[in-house]
Amino acid sequence: MGKTYDVRIWSVRQRKDRGQSSAELRWKTGETPHSQTFRTKTLAEGRRAELLRAAHAGEPFDESTGVPVSELRKRNDVSWYQHAREYIEMKWQHSPGSTRRTLAEAMATVTPALVTNTKGMADAKTVRTALYSWAFNMSRRDQELPDDVAAVLAWFERKSLPTSALADRMHVRAALDALTKKLDGTTASASTIRRKRAIFHNALGYAVDAGRLTDNPLPQVQWKAPEQVAEELDPASVPDPRQALALLDAVRTQSPRGRRLVAFFGCMYYAAARPAEVIGLRLQDCDLPRRGWGTLRLRETRPRSGSAWTDSGEAHDRRGLKHRPRRAVRTVPIPPDLVSLLRWHVTAYGVAPDGRLFRTQRGGLIQDTGYGEVWAEARRRALTPAQCASPLAKRPYDLRHAAVSTWLSSGVEPQEVAARAGHSVAVLFRVYAKCLDGGTATANARIERALRSGN
Repeated sequence: MGKTYDVRIWSVRQRKDRGQSSAELRWKTGETPHSQTFRTKTLAEGRRAELLRAAHAGEPFDESTGVPVSELRKRNDVSWYQHAREYIEMKWQHSPGSTRRTLAEAMATVTPALVTNTKGMADAKTVRTALYSWAFNMSRRDQELPDDVAAVLAWFERKSLPTSALADRMHVRAALDALTKKLDGTTASASTIRRKRAIFHNALGYAVDAGRLTDNPLPQVQWKAPEQVAEELDPASVPDPRQALALLDAVRTQSPRGRRLVAFFGCMYYAAARPAEVIGLRLQDCDLPRRGWGTLRLRETRPRSGSAWTDSGEAHDRRGLKHRPRRAVRTVPIPPDLVSLLRWHVTAYGVAPDGRLFRTQRGGLIQDTGYGEVWAEARRRALTPAQCASPLAKRPYDLRHAAVSTWLSSGVEPQEVAARAGHSVAVLFRVYAKCLDGGTATANARIERALRSGN
């Protein structure tokens, strides 16, 4: 049942039950009858007057409960802090660890902006820790709070605005302004703002579902995010094929740990695989012929979410491909160079009991801190001091960018590149715009030929 303006309210009638008198108020919303019994007629008449005022004012009634919508909203209302916790709890069960962290971060960003006043509020870092790591982390809800965290959360319980107050668009605007800032006060990236805004919008929608707001106020707010730099890949960060091979060689020769990881980095460079996808890669998902091209079937990722955010208590989550259905598989053809590298790796190190190709010397999952240290050392060995100080191949992820850039500059169709890289064509054009059509020199040559043809 929903809202209705069809309301009929009858006169109060006296009743006697077992020698005791009472007064009954009867009314009807839509086709649903309601009644309420009072000890005295005066109380019943008072309630009848309240219902009549709401009906005469043109206020909608909730058909199932029979009360004015505004009254029902007050009954259901809780503080924004409490609502945010309930929202996180609602999303928790069906969200992977990385999404749980993202939800908590968004709620921890907007909640300090939705308070009656800031008197007595702790510093920003302390507030963020208390909200992000404790209030909005359902894994810790049964743990004893440290004294400083308990004090911060008690403050929010007292100072948080009622959720119904967000019907005032100025409060919504304040929250939107808050999510544009990082903890240090600088402007967040465009993707971060979009992500947090989407979560905030969803949390407000949940408030509508819970009867705390009549509608979602966010779309009605005339608000524009700060101007952002286009989210294009910086070509200066992408190693060319010669540099990429030198970096892989520097990984191979630096230490036993490096030799175990050279094929790991090779999957990023030759197959444009994400690190979390390579961590989850199993031998049974690889076709590695003795000659010619092979194939990787990427079907699982092992992103590092932190043990505090996963159901298993392990640092790495286990999930399907990014932005794809759980059982989706991405097939990536791989060149003979990577086929040989993977065959060598399997011969040298074998595989884990579950078939995973890559593991630490102790058999555990590859850690980002570990392969990050190896990569940093490889940069020092393979690059000049000036290149080391530049963005060139700053992160292992830049090997994936190098792969996509190489495919595009080689003339591979964007649709095929997007399919192999595992994202949409729209993302490909937005992020790799400067790599399309083979770069500036090729574009200039084409324009020059066109100009000459007109002479």
